[in-house]
Amino acid sequence: MILTVTPNPAIDMTYHVDSFDRGQTLRVDTGISRAGGKGLNVARVARHVGGDAFALTTVGGETGREFEADVIASALPYRLVPVAAATRRSIAIVDAADGSTTIMNERGSALTGPEWRSLLSAAGEQLAAAARPGHAQGAQSSNRGCLVGSGSLPPGVPEAFYADLVATAAENGVPTVIDAVGPALLNAARAGADVVKPNRAELLETTGRADPATGARVLLDAGAGLVLVSLGEDGMLIVGKANAAHPLHARLPRALDGNPTGAGDAAVAAVAVSLAEGIRDPEAILRRATAWSAAAVLMPVAGTIADNYRELERLLILESWTA
Repeated sequence: MILTVTPNPAIDMTYHVDSFDRGQTLRVDTGISRAGGKGLNVARVARHVGGDAFALTTVGGETGREFEADVIASALPYRLVPVAAATRRSIAIVDAADGSTTIMNERGSALTGPEWRSLLSAAGEQLAAAARPGHAQGAQSSNRGCLVGSGSLPPGVPEAFYADLVATAAENGVPTVIDAVGPALLNAARAGADVVKPNRAELLETTGRADPATGARVLLDAGAGLVLVSLGEDGMLIVGKANAAHPLHARLPRALDGNPTGAGDAAVAAVAVSLAEGIRDPEAILRRATAWSAAAVLMPVAGTIADNYRELERLLILESWTA
């Protein structure tokens, strides 16, 4: 089982426009609305490729009811922790004229201590249940699954939240992937997360290092097992202890046009599926993550990937990273 934990979910709205002219009134077709947040997107992608994923998140208010209805309709296995604050919204505007995507993310409302602790406890319960003898997942001793912690932390949630998730997973013998930024990401690395996955901007914000390889080594030195960095149209970079001096870089021969909103989440799904399958080779993880990330760009909304992801993997160019 791949268990995704999303502390700050959202109703994701996506609009496609011919041209995004600032300050003008734009007429658009009805937008695409779906239950989202980074962990939900990860779980959807994992399920799309045949993985066994379970989404754990919070829900509240009128938007929370809309969120739950969409999760139920998607047939994605889930557990929702009720909170008082309304589930936030996120809006993506895809501009056909220049290929850009503008994203507006609500920050989300504060969670109380009992609420975020309930989410953390629920993660422990799901992991323990999956590990019980005779359970559909626990019976697969060669497959310990994976825990994914993704996305921003809403106000009120301590910056050690993801580190606590890493510790809980470790107690159950489950590897972890954390996609976060700032102190939350640094704390997860210090807790020994198996893989951390910032993008270039998040890595700079977290470490203060402009060169992605140098910033990745900061997280590696803090305690992370592997650091996977999204570089946008320049592909991805992976850094581990064995290749810290010469990180491996993967890219396509040319950048793809499309909607990059869920590309990072698709990469996280690739890492989680790899770890759940027992794959630990950095090059194999990098290849899959880069291909799935690219395949996500070809789709109109986050949470799925194009079916040509295997073909994209065969097209990848692998090389040593140079700043």
